[in-house]
Amino acid sequence: MAPLLGLDGHRLVSFSSAGLSGVMLALSFPTLGHPASAWVALVPLLVTLYGTRSNRLAFALGLITGLIQFVGILPWLTPVMVEFGGFPWPGAVALNGLLVAYLALFPAVFAVMMVRICSHHGKWALLAAAPVWLTTELGRMWLFGGFPWELLGYSQTSVLPVAQLASLFGVHGVTLLVVFINSAVALALIGPRSCRVPVLAVAVATLTVVVLFGAWRLTDNRLVHDGTPLRVGLVQGNIAQSSKWNPDMRSTILSRYLDLSRQSAVDGAGLIVWPESATPFSFEEHSDGDLIRQLARETGAYLLFGSTQNQRGPAPKVFNAAFVLRPDGEVATVYHKIHLVPFGEYVPLRPLLFFASPLVESVTDFSPGTETMTLPIGSHQVSTAICYEIIYPALIRRFVQQGSHLLTTITNDAWYGESAAPHQHFQQAVMRAIEQGRYMVRAANTGISGVVDPYGRIVARSAIFETTVMTEDVRLLTGLTLYGRMGDLVAHLCLLLTLGLLVIARRTRP
Repeated sequence: MAPLLGLDGHRLVSFSSAGLSGVMLALSFPTLGHPASAWVALVPLLVTLYGTRSNRLAFALGLITGLIQFVGILPWLTPVMVEFGGFPWPGAVALNGLLVAYLALFPAVFAVMMVRICSHHGKWALLAAAPVWLTTELGRMWLFGGFPWELLGYSQTSVLPVAQLASLFGVHGVTLLVVFINSAVALALIGPRSCRVPVLAVAVATLTVVVLFGAWRLTDNRLVHDGTPLRVGLVQGNIAQSSKWNPDMRSTILSRYLDLSRQSAVDGAGLIVWPESATPFSFEEHSDGDLIRQLARETGAYLLFGSTQNQRGPAPKVFNAAFVLRPDGEVATVYHKIHLVPFGEYVPLRPLLFFASPLVESVTDFSPGTETMTLPIGSHQVSTAICYEIIYPALIRRFVQQGSHLLTTITNDAWYGESAAPHQHFQQAVMRAIEQGRYMVRAANTGISGVVDPYGRIVARSAIFETTVMTEDVRLLTGLTLYGRMGDLVAHLCLLLTLGLLVIARRTRP
């Protein structure tokens, strides 16, 4: 393939190919996309990068891919800022654009690294795309608090035989597989004819082994019979965000949660779960908190729910918290949310965002929690991730390492209406169940609430904007998956491999 610099026609093809990769990456995720798109999404970009020798052009190509990818995945943020942040549409589009531009830097860095590696190692270096892409996703997880929304491996969550790979290597392992297939196809397209059949044969064999493992794990199915049974009730109150903190609605909101919970208790629930910030008041500081305590005593069930908790003192703090009440109505423990949502629960770089004053002024800074903990339910331990925390696989693994027998997550996705956001959020929660070999119980204010088994199969799922209660059987499990034991070791090895390839390419550069 001829170098693209200086050739306007080739440049147009190059940027079109990068844009096509961005479109297919976006179409790998809910709700408009399909998992099949992910298996070839990076092929146009990789083929183009191999014919590129300019770091600047590589950066631009990767940036185009990333911009289109994240514009397609995150369009729902703009209306949220307009409706709830008080932003005019132009300002909301601009602020969302800043986030998209930041996220697009990671595919841009990927492109530069691939050009450097390929310029030294040749066509076969295209097979390094998997560890290099994963390295950039690790950066997206770690830098500035992280925003690991819809990593590429999540695209296969609903493809259960493939998704079982996450029980071995986490979502990062699925990402590695998907990008490896992309790189093999790209190499077959531009490599010598003699390598096409062997490369594609290896790719097909690898995918076949993964699918066979996944099919075996799904057929084995032992985790749905192991452990201790527990009946869990999920309450989806379906409270509009505009009504949530309206004092005139307080009694109505609480009555709805109490009535639905009693219905679940009649159906045998031993644990009843309400969503994030379910109480329209701070539980410990309002007299209506006694009605919730009375509910626990009346039903004899454990109650897990979200509320705020205020810490008084010289430096007062407010936490987004999850409370567990015992059947006697007393608080068993309180968990404070650790990973706060940027621009939702705190404003990063607040002094520099003077131009975003409507949003900055409307956001109350929560304090982050500092301690992962499990929550006692009888003689067992469960854990909860509050909202956005469920997209951090290492956090959920820490819960399991500390003895959690059941994963729960409580959230409020009412902000996002009927957009793709609730579907994307639910998709990522499902992957945590597969990774850890645990049942996942999810209570969402307006949906999607549901129960997921340890293999990622949906046991029960609510509709969005439905007032409902679901009471389902789960199992409290104690075993650990391979991923639960070793965590992100493979991902960290990929980081080291990428750095090694870059060092070698730099040292031997003429």
